Amino acid sequence: MLKKFIAEIRSRGYRENIPFLLKIAEELSRARRRKVAVNLAKLQRTCREGESVVIPGKVLAYGTIDKKLTVAAWAFSKAAEKKLKGAGCKLFKLPEFIEKNPKGSNVRIVV
Repeated sequence: MLKKFIAEIRSRGYRENIPFLLKIAEELSRARRRKVAVNLAKLQRTCREGESVVIPGKVLAYGTIDKKLTVAAWAFSKAAEKKLKGAGCKLFKLPEFIEKNPKGSNVRIVV
């Protein structure tokens, strides 16, 4: 499923000249040992209230968060999902978010 998604967004990125999609495809296609994993503590530290962020990998639950964010990621740990929902964040799976905002307008990529 991941390989199909990467191929799809990479081809769309080249076809429509969208650097955002190419960057997401590049980050998702990393070797397994170099996959992106972002903790809530990093989101709390680097993001502003109300911001939209994309994590081309998995969100993990270490730390706390009290900012209301829009978070899109390939996967969420169950504990991270619970903490983010408790903080009032909007959560999206990456394919769903890219359908809504394919150009990545006003979005920060967190790795």
